[in-house]
Amino acid sequence: MSPEPARPSSLPATGVFVTFDAAAGGPAPYFRRAFDTSSRPRKATLRVTALGIVEPYLNGVRVGDQVLAPGWTSYRHRLTVSSYDVTELVTAGSNVVGAIVGEGWAVGRLGYEGKNNHYADRPALFLELELDHGDHTDVIATGPEFTAATGAVLACSLYDGETWDARLEPRGWCEPGFDATGWQPVREFDWDTGVLVEPMAPPIRRIEELAPVSVTPRPGGRYVVDFGRILTGWTRLTVEGPAGTTVTLRHAELLRDGELDPTTLRTALATDRYTLRGGGPETWEPRFTFHGFRFVEVDGWPGEFTAGALVAVVVHSDMSRTGWLETSDERVNRLHANVVWSMRGNFVGVPTDCPQRDERLGWTGDLHAFAPVATFLYDVRGVLGSWLADLSVEQAEQGTVPFVVPDVLSTPSPPTALWGDAAVGVPWTMFQEYGEEEILRRAYPSMAAYVRDIAGRLDERGLWSTGFQYGDWLDPDAPEDRPSEGKTDRHLVAQAYFSRATAQLARTAEILGRSADVTEFTALAHRVRAAFRREYLTPAGRVVNETATAYSLVIAFDLLEPDQLAVAGKRLAEISARNGFRISTGFAGTPHLLPALTRAGHVEEAYLTLMQTELPSFLYPVTMGATTIWERWDAIRPDGTLHPSGMTSLNHYAYGAVADWLHRVVGGLEAVEPGYRRVRIAPIPGGGLTHATLTHDTVHGRIDISWRIAEDLMAVDVALPAGVEATVVLPADPGGRVLAVGAGRHHWEYRMPVATREVVHTMDTPLRVLAEDTRIWRALTEVFAEHFPGIPIDGKAPEAAAISLNILLEYVPQASEGLRADLEAALAPESAG
Repeated sequence: MSPEPARPSSLPATGVFVTFDAAAGGPAPYFRRAFDTSSRPRKATLRVTALGIVEPYLNGVRVGDQVLAPGWTSYRHRLTVSSYDVTELVTAGSNVVGAIVGEGWAVGRLGYEGKNNHYADRPALFLELELDHGDHTDVIATGPEFTAATGAVLACSLYDGETWDARLEPRGWCEPGFDATGWQPVREFDWDTGVLVEPMAPPIRRIEELAPVSVTPRPGGRYVVDFGRILTGWTRLTVEGPAGTTVTLRHAELLRDGELDPTTLRTALATDRYTLRGGGPETWEPRFTFHGFRFVEVDGWPGEFTAGALVAVVVHSDMSRTGWLETSDERVNRLHANVVWSMRGNFVGVPTDCPQRDERLGWTGDLHAFAPVATFLYDVRGVLGSWLADLSVEQAEQGTVPFVVPDVLSTPSPPTALWGDAAVGVPWTMFQEYGEEEILRRAYPSMAAYVRDIAGRLDERGLWSTGFQYGDWLDPDAPEDRPSEGKTDRHLVAQAYFSRATAQLARTAEILGRSADVTEFTALAHRVRAAFRREYLTPAGRVVNETATAYSLVIAFDLLEPDQLAVAGKRLAEISARNGFRISTGFAGTPHLLPALTRAGHVEEAYLTLMQTELPSFLYPVTMGATTIWERWDAIRPDGTLHPSGMTSLNHYAYGAVADWLHRVVGGLEAVEPGYRRVRIAPIPGGGLTHATLTHDTVHGRIDISWRIAEDLMAVDVALPAGVEATVVLPADPGGRVLAVGAGRHHWEYRMPVATREVVHTMDTPLRVLAEDTRIWRALTEVFAEHFPGIPIDGKAPEAAAISLNILLEYVPQASEGLRADLEAALAPESAG
């Protein structure tokens, strides 16, 4: 069943879309119209949009500071119109309004299938200039009075880059007095102006500029410029040289042997070219493309190149930052910073999977996994509100939630867990963050339609047991060329996620006062949960598919009865220990791994997993110099080589979902009531961390939390805004105090209990005893992994109660003195700690 969303409120339109004979891949069209006005208007408003990327001008002045406008929406249903107050730019007498339109998402190559013209076969402009004179209003609108030509923009592909020949720029083209002889009439482009809407999301803007950290000369007069981190945007150059000189800028995420390695770009060329007009210094940056990069190769530079000649421009949706975290461990800080930068790089109008290669699509599953972090770090009500509006209209048209929104895939998307139920999970997550029922109200038709669709696909046992599923996508143990074939049964994953979605929808119906739906969806939620328990759980709390993902989901999604939690948590902790606290989960399981361990009382194991640096782990990319989150755990392998799959983005935020646990457990903040009117503050120190500071700007104001350990002294500081109440659980407090506090600043300082002396283990301690000490066992598994890679050591086997390390070494003929020395070092208390 398809939802029936409210049609977007369209804007009244006087103008029509106009176009010029400029097809995809060719020069960008320049549009202009001269007009006269007898007096300056009391107010002038320019409204503009395009099928393509539009850069508007009035009397020679670039209007506004938006870039890549109108961004990317589901154009056939919703095309946003930007509005500008241009009163100061209109003069009495002659005026000229105009725009350059690049191909953008509407016309250019888009998606990994290599297709273009998804929405139109050529760029088209819509523009209205309203002149309010008080006693009357004039409207200058796109129509037959406009003319068009081409200019300096010879090519402008989102993937391949921009080519600009400054010699061809028609100087003064958008100013009065320009000789427009030779400009051609435009023709009307057939497009429904009823889809024109006001923007919901903040515009895309230039947010920050970065200077190079190094410049390295290369053979042939080339230079490689390193900006120190992976970013999304472009570079601005300042150059002086002879007319006709072409400077070429190639962008990439990686270097190999000192040269650009474009492998992660796949077929995206990410190359900008600027041809000088000559006659003095020239400054240029592209307008109709963007790149994901850290390194830039500069070729063809006239004269000596200096670092100051090039600057990186960071570009993304202009969202307000709302969340910060800092700890005593610089590796954890870098991990969190990498999450932030991956979000920044992928929120360019649409929440995408990657900003660099020939894809950059709004994958629903990636955003669903990351949504709790996105809502904490930035105010995403606009960006995700707009995206959900697109999801709803595309779902209504297709009958299912597409894999990507907006949808440009050539084949329909079958219903799929984690991906499809973004229709439910994303608005629910936003409601938890902002407490606005209107978020749920707008999304409700889409939410209900998704759940009813899947309910109709359940088998007679109430199981989602058929159809395509991505499963635990990119499980590190899945075949490299088949990332959906993880260890965890994909239909177990689907049933678990659908159980959560039905529960969220039942609660949504209750919040919105839809009593009949409450009855329907509550019954469905009980049915789906019961079916999961019958099929996949034993009465004791074991999961038939014993993987970290399976246990994480049953714990995180409330699929267990209270008396089963201890057993499931213990098994999850054992699986984590058996893996040496390395990651064994993919997209479906990773967001819930550390929360599940913590909820089951295994905080130490959660911290051991967080602090692990061996591959695969959260901190492994940090040790390899990552500045963003990777798509794969082993995107760059220990020997420095790139994963060969061809699907290896170095800027892919999904695994950054771990930051939600950092915010809740390390920082200690959790909303008890949607919108943070009531909160729980309960930081849990661990992992060797000695302090953490968390700041979050909620809809009620700023919340600050900090804790610090100095020897045996704990200090906790909390600041709450007016209207917010908190339950504070003081960490490591001897009295176990739980306090209720209100607005204002609060400080506690106390001595923690003195730690008891650790038990000393030896080479004769039974393996079963060693396995109970998570820190010791982690150190031992790392030793065995180094000496015998791929051969696990099992401390829970029945014989482990009678076998010690000394006995074990008797059965290892190839055991070296180095192995014995490493094992003895691992048993040392300082090593385990």
